[in-house]
Amino acid sequence: MRYTRKRQRTEERPMAEINVTPLVDVVLVLLIIFMVTAPMLQTGIDVNLPRAKSQNVHVTEEKVVLTIDKARGIFVNKAQIPLAELGTRLEGAFANRSERELYLRADRAVPYGFVVEVMAEIRKAGIDKLGMITEPPEDIK
Repeated sequence: MRYTRKRQRTEERPMAEINVTPLVDVVLVLLIIFMVTAPMLQTGIDVNLPRAKSQNVHVTEEKVVLTIDKARGIFVNKAQIPLAELGTRLEGAFANRSERELYLRADRAVPYGFVVEVMAEIRKAGIDKLGMITEPPEDIK
């Protein structure tokens, strides 16, 4: 009787499964990075807001925010605009919007008269609703 040796296959088959653990690790790290940096991106122009007692406004869509800083610089969603061009820029920004609603953030150091001038330009541009952004008083925080 003749014995034959079985040939052992030295070839390795390709791995049919992908190791998902490193992929999940990378995705979780990216998620943490986005969660930490996202609040920093929404701060906008730094102004010292006046204090007032009011309720929080719950926003469902992207709103237009007009900011006035200490140096009387006017910013619409972080883009600086001179007062002379404010009316035409606002008309263009609200041309395709159903809600003509604008939020005003003015630094506490800005004179009231200048804020009223800006509000007059906003009214001339046809903005229906104007919301004032304030901070709650120290005793409420």
